This record gives sequence, C-alpha cells and structure tokens, in this order.
Amino acid sequence: MSLRVVGKRDDGYHELDTVFQEIDWSDYMEFEESGSFSLEVVGADLPTDNRNLVARAASELSRVSGRPLRGRIRLLKSLPIQGGVGGGSSNAATTLIGLNHLWGLDWTLEKLIPIAASLGADCPFFLFGGLARGRSRGDLISPMPGSLRGTLLVLVPDFGVETASVFADFDLRLTEVEKNVIFKPLVWTEEGADYPQVFPRNDLENIVFQRFPVLREYRDLLLQTGAPVSLLSGSGSTLFGIYNSESEALDAARLLSQRMDFRVKVCRPVARDR
Repeated sequence: MSLRVVGKRDDGYHELDTVFQEIDWSDYMEFEESGSFSLEVVGADLPTDNRNLVARAASELSRVSGRPLRGRIRLLKSLPIQGGVGGGSSNAATTLIGLNHLWGLDWTLEKLIPIAASLGADCPFFLFGGLARGRSRGDLISPMPGSLRGTLLVLVPDFGVETASVFADFDLRLTEVEKNVIFKPLVWTEEGADYPQVFPRNDLENIVFQRFPVLREYRDLLLQTGAPVSLLSGSGSTLFGIYNSESEALDAARLLSQRMDFRVKVCRPVARDR
C-alpha cells in the first residue's frame, strides 16, 4: 500500500517504511510426509532446487531445527513471478509454517522470523498476513488490526522486474525522479484503532517507470477508470488500483480486459485476528 525508502543502511540495504496488505489471491501449497525431500511446481517453469525459495526455506529450517530435511511439497502457482506482490516470499513463509507443523516443531511465529528474514526482507510479513507495517529492511513487522477499506484491481503485465536492480539504481536517480501523484491518506476498516497516517506512495515507482514507460500508462489507466489510488506494487511490474466499491472495481476490470491482453484480477483485502 505504501513503500518509502528513508535511508541507506551500513550493511548496504535500504531503510524502508512500508505498509503491507494481504489480499485474497494466493498460490496453493500442499505438504505431505515423506522419507526424503521433494518439491513439485505446477503452473510455472521454476527450479525445484535451492534456487527456489521454497527449497531454501525448507533447508534452512532443517539446519536451524536439527530435523532431517524431509517432506513432499507441491506448489501450485497463480501469483505472477517477479511481479512485486511477494509470490516467492509468501511461498517461503508458508513453507516455514507448513513444515513447522509437519515436523512437529510447534515453534511460535516469532521463532520463525529470523529464518524468514534471512530468506527475504518481506518474508516475515507473510508469517502474519493481514495488515502490517514493515520497517528496517521491511522485515521488522508490526501487525495491525483490520484491513484497507476498498476493493483492489490488480493488473499483471506480461513481464517481470528484478527487485535488486531497482534498488541498485535508487540512489543514482533519487534526485532525478519526478514527484509521484499525491493521493489522500489510506482509510482502514477498524474505526478507533491507532493507525499511522499513511499516504499511498511508492518511492521505487518512478525508477521503474523510467525503465518501462508503459507501466506509467497502465497506472494512469487505472486512475482513469475511477480508482482514487493507483500504484506500482513493490518493485513491479504488477500495479493495483483501489476502488471505493467492488462494483466499481468489477466495471473497471471488464473495461480493461477489453483493452489489454494480460491479466486483471479483482481482489479484496484480508484482515487477520490480532
């Protein structure tokens, strides 16, 4: 919902202040007991060795817990690859949760956080889901009650963007990028909750737009179809618009589907018990 780059850390990473929102679109994962470890991926041409975050998460949990690396995992991909929606990170976090149960570890989510953080800065968020604020590298998670108010229309281009290369360019172009469109603060569902005031923005957006000008055009299309807010998700290439009602989002989805030959999907924010 918001991604601010607020500085550069001594370890080379960027200091972030971001707001995550889980949506009701996900991959599907199955876990079964087995005397050895195997990973099957359906729906995408992805490696099944340690180049895949699922396999890396399993290996790391095995190493830290001292349990043998065993289990059969089946990953059914639906989320875009290199789309900026956390598909790989959510798969890794789900692997930690699934194997935690399969292996009978009974670890708390807090105990899984260091492993998740070693796999990716946004992995810890997917242990908790719902609505949360992320600081430090984005891995210092503060879960929040409720969810975003509104309905999202997610637009998935037919190409991905490499996150590391976008961050590598950030400092070089920081003073050159144009100012983002200024939106009103986001509105949440839990009245009276102590929410931070969050203005939707993405400090990576203009860098990605310089590389892929068509993404700016798609962002503007979402605004033109009635979304009060439209942003790049993470480092892209996926974009989203926030609509005031589900009917408005569905109308926009039908219109954009006629004009574009790639995926558009209406999604709802997910709230988790806190």
